[in-house]
Amino acid sequence: MKLRLAVPDLVSNSYFPAIAAVDLGLFVAEGLDVTVELIFPVDRAYAALRDHHIDLVAGSAHSAVSAFPNWRGVRLLCAQAQGMYWFLVMHSDLQCQRGDLSSLKGRHIGAAPWVELGLKGLLAASGYDLIRDDIRIGPVSRTQFPADGLPVNFGLNAATALRDREIDGFWANGMGAELAVRGGFGTLVLDVRRGDGPPECFHYTFPGVAARADLDDTASTAVVRAIRATHTRLKADPDLALAVARKRFPENTHAAIVGLIRRDLPFYETTIAADTFARMNAFLQSVGFVHTPPPFATAVFSAPP
Repeated sequence: MKLRLAVPDLVSNSYFPAIAAVDLGLFVAEGLDVTVELIFPVDRAYAALRDHHIDLVAGSAHSAVSAFPNWRGVRLLCAQAQGMYWFLVMHSDLQCQRGDLSSLKGRHIGAAPWVELGLKGLLAASGYDLIRDDIRIGPVSRTQFPADGLPVNFGLNAATALRDREIDGFWANGMGAELAVRGGFGTLVLDVRRGDGPPECFHYTFPGVAARADLDDTASTAVVRAIRATHTRLKADPDLALAVARKRFPENTHAAIVGLIRRDLPFYETTIAADTFARMNAFLQSVGFVHTPPPFATAVFSAPP
């Protein structure tokens, strides 16, 4: 069975299990012929899913409602990992301290559409007001592709913009954060997965795999099994990540990817718990994108063990 998979960030650890499942042959092992397409930002990827241009989205789970209001017509098949997975990085010249959100006052923070909701929610939960505290959160004005034609994700664009002082900080994936910190121009301020920020923010979203609700259960089960198998392979041998990176990522990211995947391994779990879905919907209700969450079984696929 042929399926088209969209990712909003290709050069990243965020959706790496889905990409690795293609390149390591684990979708093929489940009888699926899956191709990967970069569609940025994530709401465009979900719109392409809705409009039948692609068949799967490997992206932030909460963003599905951008194209499928109140979860109508979409189904989350599995998680690629658990927890909100973006990082807040500020320019090192600002001398911000880990966990100090007061350093964001009067600053311009780069963040992609729908990704920015997580930071806005975290700031609200921490007692900050964007208008009162003059915190500007918005897109980074950079091209999606460099001159050599290799795909560049938002995090890499944001890191470059931070280096060039076009922004004061960014909220983006681990690859962008790693390159900024390694480059000496970025300071890590928040890593929600590893305990920074209010605890409830961990549950705002997670990297998932979604399909239209009409994808049959046999194919849905095969997708979940492939992601599970990818987790198993990467846990057994994280160095496999380098082979995938060499095929798809710019060379300057190769040195970082294995370390990023090793760091993510404790969060590799495909199960979407009912409580996880409920907490994510509580967040979506708080920001006005969900009114009455559907039953768990309607929006989340129950894959066999």
